Amino acid sequence: MRQHPLVLGLLALSLAAPGIGAEPAPPATSQLAGNAVDPASIQALRKMGAYLQTLQRFQVRTELSSETVLEDGQKLQQNASAEVQVQRPNKLRARMWSARAERELIYQDRSATLYTPALKYYATAEVADTIGGMIDQLEARYGVQVPLSDLFLWGTDAAPLDRIESAMNAGQDLIGPDLCDHYAFRQGKVDWQIWIRTGESPLPRKLVITNRTDEARPQSVSYLAWNLKPGFKDTIFKFTPPRDAQAIGIRPLNTK
Repeated sequence: MRQHPLVLGLLALSLAAPGIGAEPAPPATSQLAGNAVDPASIQALRKMGAYLQTLQRFQVRTELSSETVLEDGQKLQQNASAEVQVQRPNKLRARMWSARAERELIYQDRSATLYTPALKYYATAEVADTIGGMIDQLEARYGVQVPLSDLFLWGTDAAPLDRIESAMNAGQDLIGPDLCDHYAFRQGKVDWQIWIRTGESPLPRKLVITNRTDEARPQSVSYLAWNLKPGFKDTIFKFTPPRDAQAIGIRPLNTK
């Protein structure tokens, strides 16, 4: 089976019908055919990123569907969920689950613990004392990807704005109760779309990623729900293993 990778750890999606009251979208073919980069669309990403960096304490949940393509071209859809609770600069708790698996990440200060409730195994690693540093080190050293990690990338110098090959404003849609600006981008071997809430809090509400390396064009689709005034306590960032849980080592990736 060929499976579409989730290119942007954050977000991912399927094409949605225009929202009620949506403004007509500009002709996409003419813009993308010219490989044009619309400066206003890039600026919208900058504005979103700058706003995300101001959020100190929040909770975000995503519902994700992704496509697996069989050898005969038939597509199978799979669903998963993730929830992330954050207190900047150095506290994060994430839970990822589906019908097939569940795992948790608990991070505070320089300690990151990975826990699998079904197996009752947990492993702890020493990491950087910032969320961004922790995300980079877990992936580089252990191949562990933190869900929604791009939320901590946008608004920094590491955001890949210079790699975008085409960018366009595709109009507006309603995502739940929120009126959102819809943007489409081409970057390397993927096309991706993002819906950003209009107004003073430009939060990403939906993302679609299309894999262009596969002729079947598999997609992943993600909706994001935000809580900017969460009621969680800081005790959630301290991992206390259940009595029957077993500590195991975490093996670094092979490096040359």
